[in-house]
Amino acid sequence: MDIQLGSPSNLGLIALAATGLIVTAWAIVASRRAAGQFAMAPLRRRLIPSGATSRRWTSAILVSVSLAMIAIALLDVRWGKIWREAPQKGIEVMFVLDVSRSMLAEDVTPNRLQRAKQQIKDMLEAMTGDRVGLIAFAGATRQSVPLTSHYEDFKQTLDSVGPHSVRSGGSRLGDAIAAAADGFINTTNDHKAIVVFTDGEDQESKPVDVAKKLYAEQGIRVFTVGLGDMDQGARIPESEVGQNGFMKYQGQQVWTKLNGQVLEQIATESNGAYVPAGTRHVNMADVYRNYLAQVEQTEFETAKINVYIPRFQWFAAPALALLLLEVFLSSRNSKLAPAAASHVMIRSSQKTAASNASSASTAV
Repeated sequence: MDIQLGSPSNLGLIALAATGLIVTAWAIVASRRAAGQFAMAPLRRRLIPSGATSRRWTSAILVSVSLAMIAIALLDVRWGKIWREAPQKGIEVMFVLDVSRSMLAEDVTPNRLQRAKQQIKDMLEAMTGDRVGLIAFAGATRQSVPLTSHYEDFKQTLDSVGPHSVRSGGSRLGDAIAAAADGFINTTNDHKAIVVFTDGEDQESKPVDVAKKLYAEQGIRVFTVGLGDMDQGARIPESEVGQNGFMKYQGQQVWTKLNGQVLEQIATESNGAYVPAGTRHVNMADVYRNYLAQVEQTEFETAKINVYIPRFQWFAAPALALLLLEVFLSSRNSKLAPAAASHVMIRSSQKTAASNASSASTAV
């Protein structure tokens, strides 16, 4: 049977219940031995009424089993599955990834493109319920992944994109942002965000004007992540795989730098945020929580999910019944104990009186 534990961290509580039973058993045996050392058998039978030890054992077992069952209930044991409807709530995020050859520059380890892909994956880890899509761009633009909630499929496609994914080289950032806006399912609500990963190079596609217009007309916020060294820059490899030399223009090697200014303007004009990652490692989960998570969420269509059925009540109810039984037996035994003690005292008094009478007759 397929069993799932909702809270496996509570496994230690079962060991704690078992430890309690062991300690209680040791205490019962120790008290029995102590009584044997300080009283002879006749007196011991008077001090410890018949059945007292068995009652203590019964009480200890009931309490320990009850605690063990409570511990199992706290594990949130589940088995069997059922289909349930779950409302989906979140935002729509279009990732815009620059796959131009300048993104192959190695001023970021291993290169700008691979670092951008990893940053997107890191952001996905912080998402729950959001829909994501992917636009790859260079001199042309291509929608690689339509909006989806299947993150694993998204990651597989993300791994495969590169300079080979688009027809022409160059970098037309404005066209890519416009294409990302066209990829949203609903154009009326303010639950949309575009996240651009690029080194900021652009070939007169007016990305700032495009971002400003999209925010004014559709409420789309654009967040930009800048990659690459801003001061020295780096050379552009000629090939995606291996080191086969660097690109040249008119006999001179081509160097590429991060253009953070245009990326900051895009974010400012669209009420987004600019993340100057540069050559540093950036915690993208924090970027998501601090920026994208602030975008207004919306209700998506209800989805059916196959979930395990909680069975904690199967253990909690018997545990409560055992505790109530122990309380009942304890209260009953406490009422019988004074009666037994009185009976012992009466018999002792009768024996004392008989002994005194015998002594008096002997004296006469």
